[in-house]
Amino acid sequence: MTAAEKATLALFVDLASAQLGSGYAEAKREYHFTGDAEAAGTESLEQVAADVRSCEHCRLCKARKNAVPGEGASSPLVMVIGEGPGADEDETGRPFVGRAGQLLDKMLAAIGLSRTSNCFIANVIKCRPPGNRDPQPDETAACASFLSRQIQLLSPRFILCAGRVAAQTLLQTTEPIGRLRGKFTDYQAGGLSIPFIATYHPSALLRDEKLKRPAWEDLKLLRSALDETMQ
Repeated sequence: MTAAEKATLALFVDLASAQLGSGYAEAKREYHFTGDAEAAGTESLEQVAADVRSCEHCRLCKARKNAVPGEGASSPLVMVIGEGPGADEDETGRPFVGRAGQLLDKMLAAIGLSRTSNCFIANVIKCRPPGNRDPQPDETAACASFLSRQIQLLSPRFILCAGRVAAQTLLQTTEPIGRLRGKFTDYQAGGLSIPFIATYHPSALLRDEKLKRPAWEDLKLLRSALDETMQ
């Protein structure tokens, strides 16, 4: 049974008890349950995706067409983390499928990576913000556990962070992307220490071609690090 199903059952029991007792429903109590799979240590990417799709923890759920859990290899060399879904992603329920996503696929292919074989692609937030605005702190907080669970399950060798918002969120900093990119940082996540590198978001490259050169340098750094781990 999922956490959401347990909470629904608890609410039903509360209402039934109230009707059998005083006949008046008491103030709604908040429950914080753990799903059976998570509690038993048998959680899966499919379970995380199901929880994402049923999530109503913040205001973004109200306007979405589709939540976007992420997709890719289950044992990836690289986990690519972006900011959040755009219009195309909201329409399809898949990450990075618009023009920026097509460019990302080309960037990954240039260094021997692909979402179909050795990468997993996800976002910091799983629902599209109105007008593609930056996500607000309470929205990223509402989605934080989903991304954390994905990182734990995937245990990628490297994390490639696409864009300012994602990099600042994951590193808990306000440093501009120009200072965060071009170097590796050890990202600590639930006992894991994963080499982390940030670069410009593909949509920024579409707006400003001058950023393509530094982004390519970042990708070459990642490729060199991957080659070293495979020797």
